[in-house]
Amino acid sequence: MTANVLVISTSLNPESNSRILAEKAFETLKQKGSAEYIDLRDFPLPICDGDAAYGDPNVSKLAHKIKAAQAILLAVPIYNYSFSSSAKNLIELTGQSWNDKIVGFLCAAGGKSSYMSIIGLANSLMLDFRCLINPRFVYSDGSAFDNGTINDAEIITRIEELVKSTIALLERVPNSVK
Repeated sequence: MTANVLVISTSLNPESNSRILAEKAFETLKQKGSAEYIDLRDFPLPICDGDAAYGDPNVSKLAHKIKAAQAILLAVPIYNYSFSSSAKNLIELTGQSWNDKIVGFLCAAGGKSSYMSIIGLANSLMLDFRCLINPRFVYSDGSAFDNGTINDAEIITRIEELVKSTIALLERVPNSVK
């Protein structure tokens, strides 16, 4: 099966651990099917103001890419026990493009205690846009990284499982949901 999976790194930090997770997921996906990688640093977005921000050219570009994807793996930094504002802003600006997508998460946080922080975002995507959330999300803390690489074999395995289960969901879910 050729899958159309979009991997989005939502961190704006140049030394982001969540970006390292996204890059590993994209590398794994390229071996299994069609995938595209987006780094939000390459698409500067205005803050969602409920008005003029929607007309920004980068909003249109990202909305088109999200709408065209069948599944999205969203790499998100966790700050203060919540997902990043850049991830929320992306979703607010691209809204309906998320309808009926399969979504998985790759999360990086400073500590082990905020592993459930992505639930609010998952609930919003499920309720607002009828997304199917892959429950095999990846959560890692700072100890999983060393000099810009993943040093934890369990995290690498979890990324591989997330990719594998996302592709399996794409094969099983009716086309109307994709």
